Amino acid sequence: MARRKDFNILIVAQAGRLMYEAVLFVASLRHFSPNFEGRLIVAEPQPGPLWPNDPRISPDVRALLTELGADVIPFESQHFGAAYPYGNKIEALNILPENHPFVFFDTDTLITNELTTVPFAFTKPSASTRVTGTWPKEELYWPGYTATWKALYDRFGLDFESSLDLDQPDEYWRRYLYFNAGFFYFKCPKRFGETFLDMALSVRDNRPPELVLQQLDPWLDQIALPLVIHKFGGSREALKPGYLDGKTSCHYRLL
Repeated sequence: MARRKDFNILIVAQAGRLMYEAVLFVASLRHFSPNFEGRLIVAEPQPGPLWPNDPRISPDVRALLTELGADVIPFESQHFGAAYPYGNKIEALNILPENHPFVFFDTDTLITNELTTVPFAFTKPSASTRVTGTWPKEELYWPGYTATWKALYDRFGLDFESSLDLDQPDEYWRRYLYFNAGFFYFKCPKRFGETFLDMALSVRDNRPPELVLQQLDPWLDQIALPLVIHKFGGSREALKPGYLDGKTSCHYRLL
C-alpha cells in the first residue's frame, strides 16, 4: 500500500460556483495539510453534446488552481453531462492513474487539519456517513426499504444480508447501507469508477420494478455508491469516525 501522503485527491470543477469552491478547497488543503505529497487533480468536463453551455473553468481560475499546485485535467462526459452533473464524479474517476489510492471530495469541502494523519485503509473503501434518509422515500404502495434495497443487491449479485446494520430496526433507513457521496476512497480508481458507472447506468436505464415509485435524480450516485463499496469489501465502519466530516475536513454546504 502507498504511504498515507502518496494517495491522490480528486475534485471536479466547472464554470460557475464549483470552480470557486475548488479554489477554496485547494487553498485549505495547502494551508492545513503541508505534508500531503500526492497529486491534487481537478477534473474539468469538456464541451460536448451533453453540455448546452461550455462547462470549462475560466482562465483566471485555472491559473490560480495551477499556482496552488493542482493539476487541471480534462475529461469527456459520455453518459451524464448537464442532465445529471452529479455524474461528473463518476466519469472523472477515469482520468486517475490506475492502481493508485485516491480520495474524492466534493468541492464544497474545506480541509481543516493534516490530511495525511487520516487512517485510510484503502483496501476497504468507504464514504461519508454524514447522511440522512434521503432515499428511498416511503410511498403509498411501495414495497418497503428491505425490498427496495434487496432488489439492487440482487441485480448485481451482492450479498444483501451482510450489508445490514442489525443494531437498527427492520424498515428503518439506517439499517441499510447508505452514504453521502461527499467523499469516498479506494485503492484503485479504475476498478471503482468502472463499477460505479456500470451500476449507476444499470439503475438509471433499467431500474428494478421495486424502484418504480422512487425518484432517482439527484440520488443516483448515492444509490449506486453503497453497492460499489459493498462489492469491494468496504463498510460504514471502514474509516475511524472523527476525521473526515470532523476534525480534518468540513463539508460546509451540508451544515
